[in-house]
Amino acid sequence: MKELKIIGLSLLVFGTANAQDAEQAKKAIDAEQYQKAKTILKSLIASDSDEGKNYFLLGDVYLKQTEQDSAAMYFNNGLKAKHDAEYNTIGLGHIDLDNGNASAAAAKFKSVEDELRRKDVEQLIYIGRAYIDSDNPDYKKAIAVLNKAIEKDSKAAAAYLALGDAYIGDRNHNEAYRAYRNATSYDPSLLRADLQLGVITKNTRAAFPEAVEAFNKILAKDPNYGPAYRELAETYYLWGNTDTAKYNEYIKKALEYYEKYMTLTDYSLNSRMRHADFLVLAGDYKALEAEAKKMQQLDKVNPRILRYLAYSAYENGNYAESIKAMTEFMAKVEPKRVIARDHLYLGLAEMASVISEDAQGNTIITDQAVFDKAITDIKAAAEKDIEITNQFNAIGKKLFGQKLYGPASVVFEVATTNPDNRNLFYDNFYLAYSIYYDHLNKSEEAQKENAVQLGKADVALDYVIKASPDAQDAYLYKARVNQRIQSDEAYQRMADAYNEYIRVVTEKGAAEVAKQKANLIEAYSNAGSYYAVTDTAKAIEYYNKVLELDPNDEYAKQELKRLKP
Repeated sequence: MKELKIIGLSLLVFGTANAQDAEQAKKAIDAEQYQKAKTILKSLIASDSDEGKNYFLLGDVYLKQTEQDSAAMYFNNGLKAKHDAEYNTIGLGHIDLDNGNASAAAAKFKSVEDELRRKDVEQLIYIGRAYIDSDNPDYKKAIAVLNKAIEKDSKAAAAYLALGDAYIGDRNHNEAYRAYRNATSYDPSLLRADLQLGVITKNTRAAFPEAVEAFNKILAKDPNYGPAYRELAETYYLWGNTDTAKYNEYIKKALEYYEKYMTLTDYSLNSRMRHADFLVLAGDYKALEAEAKKMQQLDKVNPRILRYLAYSAYENGNYAESIKAMTEFMAKVEPKRVIARDHLYLGLAEMASVISEDAQGNTIITDQAVFDKAITDIKAAAEKDIEITNQFNAIGKKLFGQKLYGPASVVFEVATTNPDNRNLFYDNFYLAYSIYYDHLNKSEEAQKENAVQLGKADVALDYVIKASPDAQDAYLYKARVNQRIQSDEAYQRMADAYNEYIRVVTEKGAAEVAKQKANLIEAYSNAGSYYAVTDTAKAIEYYNKVLELDPNDEYAKQELKRLKP
């Protein structure tokens, strides 16, 4: 009997230790210390293969690291466990969601729900998490499932935390804020909820000082809570992009905070990849190249490392190396893993590799086929994610500065397809600007067939004028573009645009008139030639305006002589 009691006590102690270790693993996962969590969970599985939840937690870590095959292996093994095997059904349902099989996932989740006891809540939370964290999320289903969990336990802090995440995904920030507040009120030690409250402040109100204060309060509770340092890094990164006068100061702080975050997670491959992602955002390509090379030492086959090598090689001027790395990356990964930025960098590297200067200093393209592919890749970036067109302004302006007007017009045209592009005003102007100068470079025969492109320029300038009715250069180039279209309607638009240009310049006063003398002579002369056919008095008035600016203008003198009775 004594022996029996001792055995029973030992089992109780072991079971308690096991639970504590599982909680340690959960804390490591929350702190984004995935390698540490994996080590703990593998140890638990080795010591007790009957606890199904450990398999599930381990598989879930692999899912967070996009290693689906490893995750599936642990979930399937966990189905054979004596206790809590149903968690692994949830994990396999998560994989179904990632693979686009929502009906299979729903069937698995239902089979778990049907077997739940009255007080079982955690399983519902993990089902909700699966809907949130999937590659194909369904936030409304997550909200519905998590509300079921809260109906069972109105004080389940983890359920409110997950519910907040679901509302964030559903873009309902007010409800998300409420859910996170509930989570912290029921469990003040739940730092992730406090963290998310700070994230809402940072993202929805751009209240950067308040967000910094929120994250520092978390660190006052636990100075080793790594995710708070990561959020501080991202906050200072965003703040620096908003307050450009302090950009260098805030980017430096951002990088320092991210380095601190790295020291508190683990220097595994996945952690280094998160670091690399931030270095891309911060534009620290020297550090990115060094990080990529360290990652190669850890894993020579992971294709994602090639992405970072391609990015850093381009930014550091190694275009051939960048093309090689990105081409190899795209060949190794599934098409859905290729992002817009990948196409953009490939296109930029290809473009840079074939742009050179001749002996006279003129820009030349050394391989037209490669250049054309570069343009195709840049277009593919926009097709993948239209938001990347916010970066096209710098690309187009660089091409324009190199007098590659045709390619520049292609880039600006793609950029203007995004109605939310923050550079839309200037991209429309440069689109017209590029088309106009490209037209001038064409042969006489090619110019005759260029009316469609000139029409695009005219429309682009209409956008600029609507946005800024006193944009004098927009009127000037609208007139020039329509003069080149060479139709009765176009000549009318030409004259109207010159009139508006004249109005804006003269309203600015004598100093601007003097500055714009040559362009005003052009405007009065060309508009005068139109009115010479439609309104003789107006034509005479305009040619006299030319002579006021330049008494020796022979064209104006000849036209006046011809028009006056």
